[in-house]
Amino acid sequence: MPAVLELRRVSKHFASHAAVDDVSLSVETGAFYGLLGPSGCGKTTTLRMIAGFESATSGDVLLDGARINHLRPYQRPVSTVFQNYALFPHLTARGNVEFGLRQARTAADEMARRVGEVFDLVHLSGKEDRYPHQLSGGERQRVALARSLVLRPKLLLLDEPLSALDPNLRKQVRAELKALQRQVGITFVFVTHDQEEALSLSDEIAVMHAGRLEQAGSPEDLYVRPCTRFVASFLGEVNWVHGIGVRPESTHISRVAPGNGARLVRGTVERSTFLGNRLHIAARTESGETVVTEVARPDAGFHPGEQVYLWWQPQDELAGLR
Repeated sequence: MPAVLELRRVSKHFASHAAVDDVSLSVETGAFYGLLGPSGCGKTTTLRMIAGFESATSGDVLLDGARINHLRPYQRPVSTVFQNYALFPHLTARGNVEFGLRQARTAADEMARRVGEVFDLVHLSGKEDRYPHQLSGGERQRVALARSLVLRPKLLLLDEPLSALDPNLRKQVRAELKALQRQVGITFVFVTHDQEEALSLSDEIAVMHAGRLEQAGSPEDLYVRPCTRFVASFLGEVNWVHGIGVRPESTHISRVAPGNGARLVRGTVERSTFLGNRLHIAARTESGETVVTEVARPDAGFHPGEQVYLWWQPQDELAGLR
């Protein structure tokens, strides 16, 4: 698929601080693309430069191959869903969704048709005349989505779109958001600091750290083949033993040393947490490192103070990390 969005060596400086430093990335048409990283890593600033709310200090932002650095936000075929949704409190849900179309002087019959379609799309039919304070958090988020989708943008930007929702609702809306993106076929670029959210939603993820792009790729590639210790640790838990990284799900525990060519260390169980269908176990190695793993059968019964073997296969090591 061709790239709908490209960033070429984009930087953004505030005084002497580089919020974004020499970032290059490419987003394919129709992709669900995640910008992932901790607070202050530059991901929201990057999103704002794509939208036109911030200007790049250097580098180029391209949409369909055309440089758009000079275009104001309203001149770009891009819509943004903000973290707080930014709904107009004095307008109904319908009024909020119609707002952009009215600004564009869309004909009344065309506006009614498109607004009706988008309310059906986000499952809010029947709630068009409610005001934002009469809607739940999930419904307000859907209104914000509808307000952007009705404009039929080439690119939809989402800044921490699920952070204001409670955990259970967040999982529900996450699934709906993925299905919606597939249905409309619009390219989504979204910012998040939530690893599970990024892994479950994204076709491709760009991991940012301290203003720089650490690594970009599919969720599977980033998790299984991280290039840096930061990416490995940020995208899930890692056991570090003598400088070697291995995921907890690839780490095993036993009372008897395995004879299968595994990497092997001895340790002492520190804690064992019952999680229903499994035990979460943390053990301290002889060299003082903490290793965590899980046992599928709680009746296996590893107890604090017990001497154990911790082991993994060489092919499961996270190799070549910077």
